[in-house]
Amino acid sequence: MTDHDRFNLISIDHHSTRIEGSTLTEVEAQVLINEGRTPNGKPLEESLMVTDHHAALLFTIERAKAKKALSASLLQEINALIMKNTGKVYNTMLGTVDSRTGAFRKGNVTAGISYFPNFDKVEHLTNELVKKLNEAISSPLAVADQLNLSFDAHFNLVSIHPYYDGNGRTSRLLMNYIQAYYNLPLAIVRSENKAAYIQALIDTRQQENIEIFREFMINEYRDLLQKEIEKFEEMKKPSKGHGFTFLF
Repeated sequence: MTDHDRFNLISIDHHSTRIEGSTLTEVEAQVLINEGRTPNGKPLEESLMVTDHHAALLFTIERAKAKKALSASLLQEINALIMKNTGKVYNTMLGTVDSRTGAFRKGNVTAGISYFPNFDKVEHLTNELVKKLNEAISSPLAVADQLNLSFDAHFNLVSIHPYYDGNGRTSRLLMNYIQAYYNLPLAIVRSENKAAYIQALIDTRQQENIEIFREFMINEYRDLLQKEIEKFEEMKKPSKGHGFTFLF
């Protein structure tokens, strides 16, 4: 893996965990992943959230590159890695659920104004989603359709909300799985766009129009690729004195 690839993966870790409440900066995330040093003055739980996400991201990419078929159990493995060190035990009327194991929820959940399917439908819906995704992946798709498939998978899994915790991170990694499967650049939902991201999810559900979420994600993706092109162009520019000046 090149330094550039590693930097991009840490950027995914940084933004995905920032959306879920981590306050680590991108530089702090880099030092944490590369050197194992936790930032001073930040809760340990936030560093654990980042390192767990990194492990889950590497696992997801490795499975995608190996062309492993999607399954509900694979998604549970990803979720378990995400929640490994920050998950909690939930006591419900139907028994105990340890969110560190990737187990499906045994209770109903809401987030803001969003209501998610009843817990007794979660397993069936997740299996149906996986089945549809595998069918789509096995047929030839143009690049635009591959991207839309990854965005749709992201939207549908987060809308099922199968787990007590880590649904957003797991859904974004499912999106990255499909992109890695097709050797596409991996999308990032930037944490500074969190409000627009949540609004796109809400509007898509309320209007039952997947184009709303697709448009949000393609704009995020376009901006990401534009920044990559700008970085590349900057590297190609002839520099005066090899681009280095002593400063005293």
